[in-house]
Amino acid sequence: VQLVESGGGLVQAGDSLRLSCAASGRTYSSYTMGWFRQAPGKEREFVAAISRTGLNAFYSDSVKGRFTVSRDNAKNMGYLQMNSLKPEDTAEYYCAADPESYGVRWYRGSNLAYWGKGTLVTVSS
Repeated sequence: VQLVESGGGLVQAGDSLRLSCAASGRTYSSYTMGWFRQAPGKEREFVAAISRTGLNAFYSDSVKGRFTVSRDNAKNMGYLQMNSLKPEDTAEYYCAADPESYGVRWYRGSNLAYWGKGTLVTVSS
């Protein structure tokens, strides 16, 4: 599976942005999909994940209530809708996919099977 993120850019605090993750391959629906981010000088952190069917979503405390993760298995697409953006949301955002269901390993981003190359989100104050 190859993952390609898009939709990043420069926005102002309070704005919204939607990231997309395009996946290749016919078995996209077999993978849990998620988003991570890494700010300059900081470690990569978990943002959100969504189950294979899209029925269950998981969020970090820092984005809960502001971000929404979704997917369209028919289109092999994943999305991250980001509202009420803050300067501290500035980071490179990465899409990931793995056969394993969400859990500690996903939260830690440990050896997930597939990663995209990232898209930069910059939020100005």
